[in-house]
Amino acid sequence: MSRAITTASRLFPRRISTEDLKKFDVPTLILHGDDDQIVPIGAAGLMSAKLVKKSALKVYPGFPHGMCTTNPDQINADLLEFIKA
Repeated sequence: MSRAITTASRLFPRRISTEDLKKFDVPTLILHGDDDQIVPIGAAGLMSAKLVKKSALKVYPGFPHGMCTTNPDQINADLLEFIKA
């Protein structure tokens, strides 16, 4: 796990800050699984939804951090619905 975190931190050296999120001014879909063990929903999804002005938060019960891989049909359907709206 440590090696994966180190690699990820090199690939993504800058994280989006709360000040960055406050600047979003376009409709934004925030997706988060409530069983994410890597980035807990309270530390990311819920906070982001409060900070991004025009956001919609979609919480997936029981979905993990890699929900785009484990549940692609559901995620893709929700993304398509949001884009079409």
